[in-house]
Amino acid sequence: MRYSNQGIDLTKQFERCRLVAFKPTPSDPWTLGWGHTLGVEEGMTCSQEQADQWLLDDVADAENAVNRLVKIGLTQEEFDSLVDFTFNVGVGAFQHSTLLAKLNDNDVQGASDEFEKWDMAGGQVVAGLLRRRNTERALFTLGADFSRESQPQAEVQS
Repeated sequence: MRYSNQGIDLTKQFERCRLVAFKPTPSDPWTLGWGHTLGVEEGMTCSQEQADQWLLDDVADAENAVNRLVKIGLTQEEFDSLVDFTFNVGVGAFQHSTLLAKLNDNDVQGASDEFEKWDMAGGQVVAGLLRRRNTERALFTLGADFSRESQPQAEVQS
């Protein structure tokens, strides 16, 4: 699946582009552009064009991870919410999350309930993260097929 324009808009809504490196919270890594962290150091700057390209690259990483790690079919809304979530928390965190485990077990409601558990940074609840998780969950639920929960998971053929 591909991340939709609605998904990109969701990411931009919560990331806000900054052309000078900053730390969202003291425990966060240096960040530049639309939430880009790889190789970013204090004092770095970038152009709008570079920020937009990094966004596409970083979203592609999250998109690839969701496509690779989710073993059940998804609606576009579910996919978009999961890509934004993965973009924000990181591929490793998504890969080892209870959200992913529940989703792959066809526990769609349980997976949906996991979003709100990812609202902290530096050990503190962050209002912006809670808003983001609630928005991701609402999008996920909008497209969720809760009837999948009663169906056995199909075998994946290699």
